[in-house]
Amino acid sequence: MDLKLGHHSEDNLTIVDVEGEIDVYTAPRLRELLIDLVNKGNFRLLVNMEKVDFLDATGLGVLVGGLKRVRTHDGSLELVCTNERILKIFQITGLTKIFGIYASAEEAKRKHLNDWSAATPDSKDSEDA
Repeated sequence: MDLKLGHHSEDNLTIVDVEGEIDVYTAPRLRELLIDLVNKGNFRLLVNMEKVDFLDATGLGVLVGGLKRVRTHDGSLELVCTNERILKIFQITGLTKIFGIYASAEEAKRKHLNDWSAATPDSKDSEDA
């Protein structure tokens, strides 16, 4: 199966939609997209893997590499993953400790908006400083 990639921005969050298989043959395309997005200043990424059927070690490496890349800019790379087989890979490798993994894009966006508003001082706090 092939890999389909797309991306769009919502509320200062770039959502990368991935469909298909992320393996040794297709992972370089995902890597290139993540590098391009970071190079263009997108440091808050959500990789939506709801339609991913397969993930191998190469794909895991691309996601970890993307996370390292955004973290150098104080950014984040989080995942939406509902496939039990793929979730098990993250659990076995211990990567659930370094990635935020959500059951839906809506859940991840809500958390992102809550974190963003908590990190942004409101105008009253700015006046008191």
